[in-house]
Amino acid sequence: MIDLATLTIVKARKALDAKEFSAVDLAQAYLAEIEKKNKELNAYLEVFGDVLEQAKIADEIIGRGESYALTGIPFAVKDLILINGKKASAGSKILENYVASYDATVIAKLKKQGAVFLGRTNMDEFALGSSTENSAYGVTRNPHDTVRVSGGTSGGSACAVASSMALGALGSDTGGSIRQPSAFCGVIGFKPTYGRVSRYGLMAATSSFDCVGPIAKNIQDAEIIFDAIKGTDALDSTTITETTYTKVNKKEKIVIGVPWELINQDGVNSKVKNNFKEMVKNLESLGFEIKDIKLPNCLALYYIINFAEVSTNLARFDGVRYGLHIDGKNLLEDYFLSKGKGFGKESRRRILLGTYVLSAGYYDAYYGKAQKARVALRTEFTKVFSEVDLILTPTAPGPAWKIGEKSDPLSMYLEDIFTVTANIVGVPAVSIPSGFTEVEGKKLPLGIQFMASHGAEESLFEVGKKFESIKNKN
Repeated sequence: MIDLATLTIVKARKALDAKEFSAVDLAQAYLAEIEKKNKELNAYLEVFGDVLEQAKIADEIIGRGESYALTGIPFAVKDLILINGKKASAGSKILENYVASYDATVIAKLKKQGAVFLGRTNMDEFALGSSTENSAYGVTRNPHDTVRVSGGTSGGSACAVASSMALGALGSDTGGSIRQPSAFCGVIGFKPTYGRVSRYGLMAATSSFDCVGPIAKNIQDAEIIFDAIKGTDALDSTTITETTYTKVNKKEKIVIGVPWELINQDGVNSKVKNNFKEMVKNLESLGFEIKDIKLPNCLALYYIINFAEVSTNLARFDGVRYGLHIDGKNLLEDYFLSKGKGFGKESRRRILLGTYVLSAGYYDAYYGKAQKARVALRTEFTKVFSEVDLILTPTAPGPAWKIGEKSDPLSMYLEDIFTVTANIVGVPAVSIPSGFTEVEGKKLPLGIQFMASHGAEESLFEVGKKFESIKNKN
């Protein structure tokens, strides 16, 4: 019997190579768990029919003594990352039956290692939202309390890892879409530096923000997945080399900046504040220096750019070349009917708002100003990182909310206050579980977020491991 609840990638690697169990045994254990739990949680939109065939190939690799770190490791994949020959709907009706004709670069890299893909996971439509409630295929429920959301937009991937329905997962992060659901579900969510991981084969939401990254049970597992998928890619001109940014030298005393003014505002849950203060004390006990810093609220800046890029990226889904097509009286009516039926409310809202901020007469007032503000924010972050090594905040202003509780889109957007900044400036960030808070008799996970300077993923892994060590002792 394989204990999936305590299994990690590191433990599974040792057991697989020692022949304590096979990749087929491991895959079967996860398929059984999915069979038992997924109907209620709705983390997977589809479980692939060739899982055991993939696992047999992994066993052959292991049998030859040629295994990699992720050979035979069962993965969940967010529904907007392309796997050749598999459906990829991006959580939308407009792409309900679209079958990918090629592998995303991250998938090709994992295939090379012999990873096993269990299935595609639920998400907010086209990665637009914060709760997976915007999926055309129903909400993903939080495994800690099924009346609550799992977070978004990578809610299915986070739920799958947290509920032992996958050992690792791939998500995408546009404004917190890996980190926030990971915090809500009590797992690790890692967003790399923009360009460290190829976006080729990732359906674009906001191209200048989007990142592919891992969701895992601990920091070490997240690092293993990141090492497997990172690197330059001729098919993605935005990828960067290892030498793009100056390597951060290890310091005897790491300084962590905390934007107390941003954290202490009224919109942040008191239990989140108390948990955060406790985590700061834990970090001080580890020898880290805590320094008060100033950071602005960047939500307005983020959403103007997000809306604009979403409106242009989603323009390609017109019902002509692929996806849903509804016949009208003429071509224009074909467009209206196909887009109207294919896109959900949130996608339509962002397309309309994005078209508005890019329109003649408003471009300079909104989008142009937002881009200037983005440049200014990058300059400000360079200054902050000359004074501190990392920035620490809660991952989200509150724990997971009840399904349907935040029907007002503005209240949903406010949930991204701590996560969007890393995407605007392109720095790496990680959400790490920081304990639980009791709400209505249920223990709900909380998370804290570390941000590092461009290319400084190693600093996040190093500090994350130290933080995990003290948290595990408590």
